[in-house]
Amino acid sequence: MRASAALMVAAEGGIIGDGRTGANLALGVGLLGLVIGWLALTRARGRISTGSARTGGMSAIAVGVAGMVLAMLHLATSSGGPGTGNGLVGAVVAVPLGLGGVLLGRRALTRSVGRAADRMTR
Repeated sequence: MRASAALMVAAEGGIIGDGRTGANLALGVGLLGLVIGWLALTRARGRISTGSARTGGMSAIAVGVAGMVLAMLHLATSSGGPGTGNGLVGAVVAVPLGLGGVLLGRRALTRSVGRAADRMTR
């Protein structure tokens, strides 16, 4: 089998997996963004003191956006509707997960800036 033929079969889901592979990847990345955002928010509140809330917030925003982009790309390229096995429902669920990571990361950033300003005035 030639490389170009293998790439075509992989793009259709034959070698790598079924049509749900892209949706599962988007779900995983979106969930990771949500977890990173939650951890950054707990750092910003001062409940745990490992790492920087600012770095965690920016990471959550980046990973959340990546999850949303992957989900939108899968939604745009998948054929069929829900229940056809193409992972359409998984991609739809991945969009709010990525958005949640972005929102939690933004909130962690605003709280970390507020805590830094409080430390400066003391």
